[in-house]
Amino acid sequence: MTTDSLISIEDIGRRLKAFRIGQGLTPDDLARQTGISRAALYRYEAGHPPKIESLARIADRLGVSLANLLGVGVEYFSSVVGFFERMRQLEEDVDQIRVLFGPVSYLLTTDGYDEVLPHMLAESVPPDVPDRARSLRDIDTLTGILLARKERYRQRRPAILSLVSAAELEQILRLGLVGTHSPPDANPVERRAAARAEVCNIARLLREPPIGVQLGVVIDSSPGASFQIFRSASGSGGIGRTHVAVSPFRLGVYSNVRLGVATITASPEAAGLYDDMTDALWARSLKGDRAADFVEREILTSPQ
Repeated sequence: MTTDSLISIEDIGRRLKAFRIGQGLTPDDLARQTGISRAALYRYEAGHPPKIESLARIADRLGVSLANLLGVGVEYFSSVVGFFERMRQLEEDVDQIRVLFGPVSYLLTTDGYDEVLPHMLAESVPPDVPDRARSLRDIDTLTGILLARKERYRQRRPAILSLVSAAELEQILRLGLVGTHSPPDANPVERRAAARAEVCNIARLLREPPIGVQLGVVIDSSPGASFQIFRSASGSGGIGRTHVAVSPFRLGVYSNVRLGVATITASPEAAGLYDDMTDALWARSLKGDRAADFVEREILTSPQ
């Protein structure tokens, strides 16, 4: 058995919490529906060893496999809230992040982006879908999780390598920060101005990157799915871990917070493959002043 296959009791509690939040359940709700005491649930989520029969009942109620809850193999998330809560947990003690999460890593966006984001996400939910009320409630929870992620990042400042798609920068500049095509309640001039502010921020970060931040602009075609690699030098029991999160969810233009299945895995094979892909994209990306010049000349000054 390799160190990467060891089951972390602490991570079981974190996954339990992520799946619970993703289902929109409070600890009281889950306790009542499983017959497990609320105190026991709090202990499990805090990282205390759970009883396997209790975990089986919890997994059944949450609609996930016991293997998924234990973190054996791949973790699957159909809930955007559960997925981003799990990402928040992984970032708690991460040392390095490598990310292609268009148009740019959320952690590097401005505070102005946070003001527009809830509106974009709400616009992405069609008015006639049966789960609209639930989706809008999820957006409130999701924005809280995202803000907590950004605050934690700013406190700890782990190293981050972010790949930015030039095509996506052009798209947000042309359309503005919108969640769907021509949302009726959005001011298009204001939304395009908000998008321009983000692209200008990326140009500034390229020209004068903060300590620990590396940015590359990808002008070739890029993968259709977003991904993020989390690497910690030491995890539970002092063992370093690498996780790969692959997501169909989008926080940018034409957001998607309803449909798709995201995955997280600690598989060394997956980590190696995604590292290789990141290295290949990074090697061909534009960086530094050259990248900033490209963004300012080819994107910010191009006719929209």
